[in-house]
Amino acid sequence: MTKEDEAVGVTLANVGDTERRGGERSEAPRSGESPILERKPAGPQRVPDPEVAARPKRRQFTAEYKLRVLRQVDACKAAGEIGSLLRREGLYSSHLVLWRRQREEAAQAQLKTRKRGPKPRIQDPRVKQLERENAQLQRQLKRVALLLDIQKKAGEILGIPMKNLDDVEND
Repeated sequence: MTKEDEAVGVTLANVGDTERRGGERSEAPRSGESPILERKPAGPQRVPDPEVAARPKRRQFTAEYKLRVLRQVDACKAAGEIGSLLRREGLYSSHLVLWRRQREEAAQAQLKTRKRGPKPRIQDPRVKQLERENAQLQRQLKRVALLLDIQKKAGEILGIPMKNLDDVEND
């Protein structure tokens, strides 16, 4: 500003601000406001939550919901009904593919579990215990028979006469 302007009381802000000052932009912001005016928020500023979930949570559907939707899809006859149902429920067609496959696998598993013939009899717990003892005694008997065979072969090699087991049992 010149000394004449100061004497008259004229400032750049009064004239229209043709020159830029440091830090000012030469153009108005795109919103159409003046470059001199700063925009102030109307209400209290809300700061967004800076914490971001590490992983988005996946939607989980109950079995009842899946079956209900599949029944509704099976009932659709006209063109575009399935699409409108999917949009209304917020689902994708891949959900239907997966759910149909799960329904078929469950039906197959249900058919495979049914066995033909009479139902098995309920056994006494004592029978199971006796079967375990029997299996243990069978293993011990095999071990003893193997040891006896080794003793017989060692006796033959060393020339020691061994009595026959049948003779010992008869005594």
